[in-house]
Amino acid sequence: MPDKHPIDSQSFLINNEAAAFLRLSPRTLEKYRVIGGGPPFHKFGRRVLYARADLQQWADLRTFDNTSQF
Repeated sequence: MPDKHPIDSQSFLINNEAAAFLRLSPRTLEKYRVIGGGPPFHKFGRRVLYARADLQQWADLRTFDNTSQF
């Protein structure tokens, strides 16, 4: 039976790649993992990975028309 959601190696990004994708510093993503409020992440053992789709969705939710909206 074929897998419904095959894992593509390009679907997941390491911390530095995810930070570059969002144009944030890698340290900012590390802080978000500790304090919350950042994009969802996956843990595989000690490895932290970000799904590209989750990063895009997280960024899309931070769209505003003016500064009084946040």
